[in-house]
Amino acid sequence: MTVLRDYAAATSQPTLGDPDGPGRFDEVVGPDGSLRPAWKGLAELAVSLTPADMYRVDSDIARFLADDGVTYARPGDRQGPWRLDPVPLVIDAPTWTPLEKGLAQRAELFNALLVDLYGEQRLLAEGVVPPAVVLGHGGFTRAVARRSLGEEPIDPRPLVFSATDLARDAAGDWRVIGDRAQAPSGLGYAMENRRVISRVVPELYREAGLHRMEPYFWALRSALIQSANGDLADPRVVVLSPGTHSETAYDQAFVASTLGFPLVQGSDLLVRDGWVYLRQGRGRMERVDVILRRVDAAWSDPLELRGESQLGVAGLVEAVRRGRVRVVNGLGSGVLENPGLAPYLPAACETLLGEPLLLQGLTTHWCGEPDGLRAVLDSLENPARPLHLRPIDGPSTDLERLPTARVVERILDEPHRYVGQERLPFSQVPTWRSGAARPRPVTLRTFTLRYGGSYRPLVGGLANVYDDGGFRSSASKDVWVLKADPADADQGLAEVMSMTAARAVAVTVPRVLEDLFWVGRYAERAEDMLRLLIVTHTISEDFRTRPGTVGGASLSVLLGTIGRLAGRQFDDLDAEFRSLLTDADRVGSVAHSIENLRTALTDVRDQLSADTWRAFGVVERAHEALAENPHSHQVADTAGRILTGVLSLQGVFASMMRDDGWHMIGAGRALERSLQLVHLLRSTTTVRRGIDVDRTVLNAVLEAAESAVTHRRRYRGYVRPAGVLELLVVDPDNPRSLAFSLAEVRDHVAALPASTGSTRPERLVENLLAEVEDQSVAELVAIGGVNRPNLESFLDDTLDRLGRLGESVEELHLRSGPPPRSFGALAIVDSLPAEPATGTIPAITEPLADDHPRAGEGA
Repeated sequence: MTVLRDYAAATSQPTLGDPDGPGRFDEVVGPDGSLRPAWKGLAELAVSLTPADMYRVDSDIARFLADDGVTYARPGDRQGPWRLDPVPLVIDAPTWTPLEKGLAQRAELFNALLVDLYGEQRLLAEGVVPPAVVLGHGGFTRAVARRSLGEEPIDPRPLVFSATDLARDAAGDWRVIGDRAQAPSGLGYAMENRRVISRVVPELYREAGLHRMEPYFWALRSALIQSANGDLADPRVVVLSPGTHSETAYDQAFVASTLGFPLVQGSDLLVRDGWVYLRQGRGRMERVDVILRRVDAAWSDPLELRGESQLGVAGLVEAVRRGRVRVVNGLGSGVLENPGLAPYLPAACETLLGEPLLLQGLTTHWCGEPDGLRAVLDSLENPARPLHLRPIDGPSTDLERLPTARVVERILDEPHRYVGQERLPFSQVPTWRSGAARPRPVTLRTFTLRYGGSYRPLVGGLANVYDDGGFRSSASKDVWVLKADPADADQGLAEVMSMTAARAVAVTVPRVLEDLFWVGRYAERAEDMLRLLIVTHTISEDFRTRPGTVGGASLSVLLGTIGRLAGRQFDDLDAEFRSLLTDADRVGSVAHSIENLRTALTDVRDQLSADTWRAFGVVERAHEALAENPHSHQVADTAGRILTGVLSLQGVFASMMRDDGWHMIGAGRALERSLQLVHLLRSTTTVRRGIDVDRTVLNAVLEAAESAVTHRRRYRGYVRPAGVLELLVVDPDNPRSLAFSLAEVRDHVAALPASTGSTRPERLVENLLAEVEDQSVAELVAIGGVNRPNLESFLDDTLDRLGRLGESVEELHLRSGPPPRSFGALAIVDSLPAEPATGTIPAITEPLADDHPRAGEGA
């Protein structure tokens, strides 16, 4: 049987749903076992899907999401992969139309509610809403409330964009289970779900006749631009994010990138004279007119709200009060995320809008009233009539862990802070699990935008599938709302209102430049270590069992070089190579560089092409292959695959605009390449070990520096130190040489805004480049005993000067204001112990220091 027929047969069994409750509404199959109207038009294609098809689709979804770098973290958890179920939630037009009306009305009601609560407070004065429900809620922001009655509100349109969580009851009626008005998330995930599903089941997608989502993003962009205070020709809009450690960091970056607005953090903004400005470095600023806020209001201004916050902007509340910046949604909108308001919304709708409330919520008992308190206490004593007990402004997890007596004590201490809500048997949908479509509870998050003077819901949304208990989301679903007529305009937007035609000035804030600088450095560091690892592994496969031979001695030299750059953890070579590829805690390893590269790129996700994340998909699949294959040859295969991924990133960077960010990546790459090359040469060419050993080592150096082919063509296979140093140190045409890399550092640094031609970084790199160009290779290779003292002195001096150059670039171009961030110098072990006669790894006492201060920092 096919997947959908299997599911239809299963749902006809009486064991489905809650055996002791009212059962669940099924989104696909009706009570008589037939497909519901929304699925009938898709029946021919949908019913034909077999388990093999579903396995393929599910695998493709996971791969596409990994390639796009889509992540999500539940509160308190680490970022993990976003999960998307292959079976969409399908809604037909007759079902959607009344829901759309209810969502538009709810957004209009909430906007009017905010205006009243922060202005005239008519609802509180007339007793329509109990004051304790509002004033006792943590989301009520007194700093932006008008104290005297009749005074104009700060923001006449505080609600621009909102989200509503819905579920169907046993009868199939939509019920509101929650509202998101403070910083609604999920729109980016919804769009990503659509993009992926449209690729993995294209025939089904084309046949469905859906509303495309792109016009809604166009409308959101237009609405944000037009929400600026005053009549501005070209308002500056930014998206304020808590940072990469936010649970929905991907969603924030996706929205910012799609809308074309800068994704900023609190440290990127400052307030002067009541105006908000975006830092551009070296004292330059640009005024900000609209802030799409993804930081909760309480953390948005450490000056007037939570003083310990490092996420907000000091003085933002005062700028809002003066009307000099528009915050979307308005500060204080979090009071709407309040289940205590639910019993009073019907009366509030009649009072403010003069019409009945269309969308009903859950039956809610507020403990601040005697009847509500009695109902909640009775439910605690009578498990047969349970209510979901929750505080009005926080998670309910703490209450769930407490004994009943302690819960009662808390409620009686502060009854106005708690509500009891009915438990709704969410409708169920087919969800692909363990080779079969199984019924799981589902909820729907919808989005509503104020556009063109009215509120317009997104035709679609984001569905969440829950585990068997209905308490924890386990996956998401794409939401397909079918058009009533194929000729209907997508999202009902025949034409999006015109936006500003002015060209926005490209702005790269200092924090972003800092991350891009380290993107360049970590990408280059990973590439160089991979090349060195690959060539070392090749030699080890031939000579690891013959430590006293030429190959064994050469292997010892190369392993010592790796130890110089990444420390040592294992004496066993297989364990050592695998550690370099997989141990992200080992500073200097490939895994460490890749992990920190990913962190830096995530921080600037909105600046980058989607192609960026496909490289990490290649890396992850290479790691999976290494974990599954214990054989030694898999190390080289995995390293080669990871190198392919890293090199693909270089192609992405090559396609970037030649702006400040591109120059920062280039400067970081060239500086890191110089450092890695000098360390490689310092460990391999300053000691004479014998003709055969030197020849093997020098060939390995050329391979690691990607210059072997050029050397063979130039010197016809004759390998000697002078030729290697000429090619890798002084040749201005070899992209892998020190001279070439320093010239790149010079050009990139000179193009940065703070450069004048005489700054310290420019002077340092010019002087160092001139000295490299003046070097005599014959003098460098001169022998003094068994060493090459001139070469040793030159390389040590170059390392010292490269360190000072990096520090000067940091001081001039990357520090954006007090307190300055300190970049540690590239701490490499200064001296190596004498090389052992065998092929064992030299004992390195100290690894490369982690010199990226942003890696691992919390928001």
